[in-house]
Amino acid sequence: MRVTTTDIPGVVLIEPEVFRDPRGLFLETYHARRYADAGISGPFVQDNYSQSLRGTLRGLHYQEEPHAQGKLVMVTEGIVYDVVVDIRQGSPGFGRWYGVELSAENRLQVYVPPGCAHGFCVTSDRASFLYKCTDYYAPGNERGII
Repeated sequence: MRVTTTDIPGVVLIEPEVFRDPRGLFLETYHARRYADAGISGPFVQDNYSQSLRGTLRGLHYQEEPHAQGKLVMVTEGIVYDVVVDIRQGSPGFGRWYGVELSAENRLQVYVPPGCAHGFCVTSDRASFLYKCTDYYAPGNERGII
């Protein structure tokens, strides 16, 4: 896999290695040791899946401490424009944002560290979005940015 760091500490773009043959393809969407080597250590405790139609904007969401979530995100169908915003007070990246197109075709993943806000906008007719979380959903700690 290829790992690209961003201007925001802890935000990482991952391009998994894709193995193709006449039957189709195979890729690892998560491998604890390899991802830990890339600075992404779990544990991941919850997987989420959403499906949205063109123009749907989800986010910017985050959870406050003590239930801040790290998220490893990817698209399994369609295309989204994905955004991470560093809202961690005192972070060298505070106030910066990072955006990238994620699609079923490019198979890119983004790691969103705890303390960052995350969202995406669907740019294809429909998109399916999968993400792993480092903490459980805690409605009382959920926040959003308009």
